[in-house]
Amino acid sequence: MSVKPVALYDTTLRDGTQGENITLSLADKLRIARMLDEYGMPYVEGGWPGSNPKDAEFFKAARTVEWRTAKLAAFGSTRHRQQTAESDPNLAELLRAETPVVTIFGKSWLLHVIEVLGAAPAENLEMISDSVRLIVDHGRELVYDAEHYFDGYVADPAYAISTLRAAFDGGARALVLCDTNGGTLTGDLLRIIEETRTAVADPSITWGIHTHNDAELAVANSLAAVGAGIRHVQATINGYGERCGNANMVSVLAGLALKTDLPLLPGGGGQLAALTELSRSVAEIANVAPNDYQPYVGRSAFAHKGGVHGAAVAKVERSYQHVDPTAVGNEGRLVVSELGGRANTRLRAQQLGLELEGVVDPATLSALIKQLESEGLSFEGAEASFELLIRRHQADYRPPFRIVDYTCLVEQRSGAELRAEATVKIEVDGEVLHTAADGNGPVNALDAALRKALGAFYPVLDTVHLYDYKVRILDSGAATAARTRVTIESTDGAAEWSTMGSDTNIIAASAIALGDSLEYAIWKRGGELRRRDERQFTTLIGGEVAS
Repeated sequence: MSVKPVALYDTTLRDGTQGENITLSLADKLRIARMLDEYGMPYVEGGWPGSNPKDAEFFKAARTVEWRTAKLAAFGSTRHRQQTAESDPNLAELLRAETPVVTIFGKSWLLHVIEVLGAAPAENLEMISDSVRLIVDHGRELVYDAEHYFDGYVADPAYAISTLRAAFDGGARALVLCDTNGGTLTGDLLRIIEETRTAVADPSITWGIHTHNDAELAVANSLAAVGAGIRHVQATINGYGERCGNANMVSVLAGLALKTDLPLLPGGGGQLAALTELSRSVAEIANVAPNDYQPYVGRSAFAHKGGVHGAAVAKVERSYQHVDPTAVGNEGRLVVSELGGRANTRLRAQQLGLELEGVVDPATLSALIKQLESEGLSFEGAEASFELLIRRHQADYRPPFRIVDYTCLVEQRSGAELRAEATVKIEVDGEVLHTAADGNGPVNALDAALRKALGAFYPVLDTVHLYDYKVRILDSGAATAARTRVTIESTDGAAEWSTMGSDTNIIAASAIALGDSLEYAIWKRGGELRRRDERQFTTLIGGEVAS
């Protein structure tokens, strides 16, 4: 008898964004969604299309994306008690999103039904069944989230179960039990799951779990639920979410893939060796410092200080490690001696399709990466800068340009509008160009000046533009003298890439990231040194050429 695989359902783009300090732009959401799809996540919840314009725009943009593995889900509530399912605007938006999957949540706890919704218990059951039936009748795969199920069950088991029956009668076959307040202990959770599955017994049902981390049990409860027969798990990357967060998808995925024999949809837990990169890249996009102590993927997850532990690990690595760190794309290290690093560097390169053997010495490159990261750089979430680092250490490397010098000026006088101007001097193939450009800020002006000068030589840059810019303060204790890291997202309309720079001066950090972005575009698009006709050339650089 075959074992039913576990379906992982990622809700970072909806539940995750409810966490404090987690804000994703439309571009961020699309990038993370594509990242999850490329990783192999079977379900990705994109947001609530009826709640805000950004989510509506996300689903509109998502219709133009060719999803490889992920089924995209739109999330929303049951109909309003004063609306029919057919006239409810929230349900209409869910259908308008045109996703293959729709997830609807309904109330399981009479406290919420009566005191929050202001509905009668029977009325709530009709709201659930009507809403589910509308979505199912439109041919969508329906996931029903039983909100506050465990609290509702404790208060009134019979009513909580009746809400599931209402969803089932409406056509739902994926029933997700939600520990929305995150306070259920594991023993109670397992007891309620068993009693619920006995009361609503049908082989066509796929039972799901959705946990929050308010009692520090979200991951444990999710894994325990799977052990009890649950086959649909909802979670967020890095556990982002409201209050104390949601179940951490990274830990759930690694735990299932490495600690059990259960199959995962679409199989093998995705690219497990890329899990650390996925975790840190999402953190970078969300502009949140990665948690060094996060299980499996944190920088300290497999770190050991000197002494008994360090000596043992140096001899037998698994003596103080529950799994091989490379299995999840991480690395073990001794804090004092900083052993290791070459395997991780090689793995990062391989994930980007780059081969180090016979081209670049992995040990030398690893040592350089450690030095640069200690100075504030972070190659997680900035793949283009990492590729350029390898490229620059190849014997045949020849830089397409060199920034000789630059100046950025910002002024505001007599209450007039702020004005920013940047001048740059660029050397290309022995020729030096000196030009200037205005912008709405110093970084924008610097970007325009660089592009203006380089465009004369590399027409390929005409299609390149910066679409996101993030700054992180690395040592806040230094106040205004703190080192900053700048991450820039760029696109040419067909591809997107990330570059970074770090310095105590934010303009200097920005210049490094901008330079990397343009060099990457030239390299990846095979930018040959191609001068335009002389009149175009003179116009582009303002007639200023210095040799």
